[in-house]
Amino acid sequence: MPRPAGRVLTLLELLQSGGTRTVAELADRLGVEGRTVRRYVDQLIDLDVPVESVRGRYGGYRLAPGYRLPPLMLGDDEALAVMLGLVAGRRAGMTAGHTATETASAKIRRVLPKHLAGRLDTLLEALAFTDRPGEPAVPDAAVLLTVADAVRNRRPVSIRYTDRDGRRTERTLHAYGIVAHAGRWYVTGADPGIGADRTFRLDRIAGARTLPGSFEAPAGPDPAERLLSGFATAGYRHEVVLRIHATAERIRARLPAAVAILDEDGVDEGWLRVRLRVERLDWLPPLLAALDRPFVVERPDELRGLLIGLADRLAAYARQA
Repeated sequence: MPRPAGRVLTLLELLQSGGTRTVAELADRLGVEGRTVRRYVDQLIDLDVPVESVRGRYGGYRLAPGYRLPPLMLGDDEALAVMLGLVAGRRAGMTAGHTATETASAKIRRVLPKHLAGRLDTLLEALAFTDRPGEPAVPDAAVLLTVADAVRNRRPVSIRYTDRDGRRTERTLHAYGIVAHAGRWYVTGADPGIGADRTFRLDRIAGARTLPGSFEAPAGPDPAERLLSGFATAGYRHEVVLRIHATAERIRARLPAAVAILDEDGVDEGWLRVRLRVERLDWLPPLLAALDRPFVVERPDELRGLLIGLADRLAAYARQA
C-alpha cells in the first residue's frame, strides 16, 4: 500500500500535468476517498504549492497558472529521454540557446540516480553521429518566441537582420511560419517593403518586436514547402534540366525538394523533367549513376562532358585485372 507521502507526490504530479481535476477523478487515481484528497491538497498548500479550488459543476483542483514547480519529477525513462533529446537537439542545431541547453543538462544530471547517470554516460560514449558537427546556428530564444507569437496571431514584426554579406537592415515581416531544416531555423513570410515573399535565418535576426495591426496569410504552400521551393529556385551558377525515366518517389529519394523542382505533369509516359540550380556540377554524375535509371541531359553541355568522363573512368577501372 503506498504511503501517504507518496500519494501526496502523486497528487502533485497529476495537478502538474495541467487542467482542472475533479475530486472524484483524483480519488479514483489515488485509491482514496474524497475527504482524503482534500486533506492531501491542504498538505500541498502548507508546502506553499499554489493549489486552487475551482467551484461549479466541473470544478475540482488545479495549480495556479504560471506556477513553476521547483522539483522536476521524472521517471528513469523520462529523464533519459529528456537528456537524449537535449544531446540530439544540440547536435542538430535544434535548440534555442547553447547556454540553456547546457544548464538544463546539468540540472538533470545533478538529480539522476547514480546507476542511471552511469548508464547514460555509457550510451553517450557509444553513440556516434553520421554528420560532422559544425558551429550551431542557434537563434536567440527571445527572437524565436517573439516571431512565433507573431506567426500565431498574424501580427507584423519588425526585425534587425544581418545577411550573409554582413549587411544590416531593419525591415517589417508578415511571418507565415517557422521551419527547422538541416540544423538551422528559418522564418518564411512576406516583406511588405518590397512586396515579395522572403525567407530569413533566425540566427541572423538580432532583435524582433511585434507591431500594431494584423495581416492575412495567403493560401497555397505551407511554410516548409515555401522554404524548400525557395532553396530549389535560388540563383546559382548553373541551371540544370534533366529528363529522367523514373517515378517521382524514386527521384525524390536522391533529389529532394530542397535541391530540385519536379515537373509532376511529366514529359512522356514514364519520363519526368527535373530542374536544378547548382553552384557546382561535379557532384551530379555520381548521383545520377546511383539513381540507376535512364536519363537525358537537356542542359548544360558541361554536365554531359562530366558524365562521359565518369563513364570512361568506371570502364577503365572495370578492365583492370
